[in-house]
Amino acid sequence: MNLKFAVSGLTSLLFCSAAWAAEEYRGPTTEWDQPDLQGVWNFSSDIPLQRPAQFGEREFLAEQEIAEIQAKRVAVDEFSDAAIPNGGLNEAYNDFWVETAGIGDVVRTSIIVYPTNGRLPPYAEGAIVVQGRLAPDIEGERPLRVITGGIGTDGPEDRGLSERCIMGFNAGPPISPSLYNNNLQIVQSKDHVVIMTEMVHDARIIPLDGRPPLDENIGLWSGDSRGYWDGETLVVETRNFNGMTQSFGAAGTSDNKFLTERLTRVSEDSIEYQFTVEDSRAYTDRITGIIPLTKVAGLLYEYACHEGNYGMLNILRGARTEEARALESGQ
Repeated sequence: MNLKFAVSGLTSLLFCSAAWAAEEYRGPTTEWDQPDLQGVWNFSSDIPLQRPAQFGEREFLAEQEIAEIQAKRVAVDEFSDAAIPNGGLNEAYNDFWVETAGIGDVVRTSIIVYPTNGRLPPYAEGAIVVQGRLAPDIEGERPLRVITGGIGTDGPEDRGLSERCIMGFNAGPPISPSLYNNNLQIVQSKDHVVIMTEMVHDARIIPLDGRPPLDENIGLWSGDSRGYWDGETLVVETRNFNGMTQSFGAAGTSDNKFLTERLTRVSEDSIEYQFTVEDSRAYTDRITGIIPLTKVAGLLYEYACHEGNYGMLNILRGARTEEARALESGQ
């Protein structure tokens, strides 16, 4: 769903770290006296994943830079109200469908906060690197680990995981702001937390009862998660990914991936979501990022990806039609 919200009360966070805010703020608790993270949360963001070089190791924008961004937003809004731009009508996704503007003020220079330059570390020696994209197909072979795009049209196995409705292109884990459907719902009980992402309606059930991880030979698309409370923070550790997805970005095969997520409610309307990906077969160092989650006054509806998945059917049908015409013409 494409939602627009006006959320007040976030300006006090502009120049304060989330850790400071967490110390000052004490949120609601559940009937089991645990921090209450429940609700629907939006993770749309126009903060870049990697930090532009001009910021160096500076993690936050200056006050003047924030004011300039806000002025540009106002100008765009005024233009949009006056007329609909003519460009982009023949593109797969024009701006009408895109939900990348973050709710509240942009204060970070990048989602990545470690390495300290805000950039992805170098690839590990021998790492598998495949760049999926919403563009013409790339060269590759099965198994296809990319989320978007594909390598051919011989069968559904040649298409990206999101086209096959197996994994959403923003659901992760870890979550990653993208074009749209940047929403998740958190549900809690005494011994479990459920994180359900809007795309593709995937529910990750996280035990809190101290049970051991699954056998290392059992691999899952979203991994095997275990959680615990560290004061006001929910810590989720996930391993046992099945190797059929990338670890992070374009690199890796996920079977060696270890993911740590930390969710801390820092105000009535916001959660700080921090993730750390460790995979020595994909990158030479760990990767840590921070994404703000903003409370949504609404419901999360089912993303029925495979209910009439005409896209997949017609991609393959179109390829067979082209092949038949080529045979008829003797080409």
